[in-house]
Amino acid sequence: MQQLTIQEEELMQAIWKTKGGFVRDFMQQMQDPPPYTTLASTVKNLEKKAFLKSKKMANSLFYEPIIKEADYARTHMKGFVQDYFKNSYKELVTFFVKDKKISEKDLQEIIKMIEQGKK
Repeated sequence: MQQLTIQEEELMQAIWKTKGGFVRDFMQQMQDPPPYTTLASTVKNLEKKAFLKSKKMANSLFYEPIIKEADYARTHMKGFVQDYFKNSYKELVTFFVKDKKISEKDLQEIIKMIEQGKK
């Protein structure tokens, strides 16, 4: 699965949120959307990259995601952890603890989730 550009990721976030739609629907979901023509070009690029499929509806194209958000995140999170944290999720959590981005309460919840996952 290809890594998306920042602009493509922002657009995919809007598409995942709407679960599909028309270019104008995606524009409405974005905080600071680019011009319509730029967004339409980006949608076409995402279709070429096999992230979207389109269906003709009257004179417009309806786009649906092919790639699930969780699948994309999982794939690229692995690369992120590998590149920045020596392929160690422990190093990732340690980084956020040292940077005070994870509270003790959050850590307790993480531990609880791990323990429940073992059952």
